Amino acid sequence: MIRWRKSSRSEGSVNGACVEVARLDARVGVRDSKDPEGPRLALPVESFAGLLREVKDGKLDL
Repeated sequence: MIRWRKSSRSEGSVNGACVEVARLDARVGVRDSKDPEGPRLALPVESFAGLLREVKDGKLDL
């Protein structure tokens, strides 16, 4: 069973805009929390970690 989780920081997000993540063996699954049956991404763990670093460092225009 896949266990999806949402960041504790997403509680006050605008319009409920947040994502959920799940560990999928050697990958990390990402989906829209408002559309759990919709499209999903599966990223290698290293790629997901790199994405998080860039977000935290403010390198992405989000």
